[in-house]
Amino acid sequence: MYNTDMPLRAELPSSKKLLRSTGIALVSAAVLLVTVVLPAEYGIDPTGIGRTLGLTTMGQIKVSLAAEASAETQGAAFVPAPSSSPVVTEPVPPIAALATNAATIASRTDETSVTLKPGAAIEVKLVMEKGATVNYAWKTDGSPVNFDTHGDPSDGPKGVYHGYSKGRQVASDTGEFTAAFDGNHGWFWRNRASNDVTITLKTTGNYSSVQQ
Repeated sequence: MYNTDMPLRAELPSSKKLLRSTGIALVSAAVLLVTVVLPAEYGIDPTGIGRTLGLTTMGQIKVSLAAEASAETQGAAFVPAPSSSPVVTEPVPPIAALATNAATIASRTDETSVTLKPGAAIEVKLVMEKGATVNYAWKTDGSPVNFDTHGDPSDGPKGVYHGYSKGRQVASDTGEFTAAFDGNHGWFWRNRASNDVTITLKTTGNYSSVQQ
């Protein structure tokens, strides 16, 4: 049986070479951390290289989506309530109960357009009475957005809202909802793209006004 020859002491790398190699490895790891990992994963770009490579925007989107997912998991509304007033999501009233309270406002049709810069958000709400119904359709001019369709009661405590639907990275949506109570009902949009996004909303139903 042949045993591998043990290297001579002179053939082994010196302590100085080992320290130098370790130092080079640490410096390389630090450079990758600052220029690639931090921008791509956390949106932190101290050198500006990540933005040039397009990594910073990707990291910012990851952080924002993670924060939104965490909020959804915890059952929080998109509008934070003060610590003394916890957020409450009202249960969906039976359709029959809504129908018995017919809206007294005449039907109307509107088209509303809003433009969001990168990272910006906006709300468009319809002033509706309980039981009133609206049909809607909205779409972006290209990039998808995050949205939350919900209502806020006109005389309820701050932070209480009624959700109808929500979604992430959606370029259009159509549907119908019936107001669960007197108040403001409509849409919250946030632009997570790196470019401006224009949203066009068409509504038909029993509401008194459109508010932004």
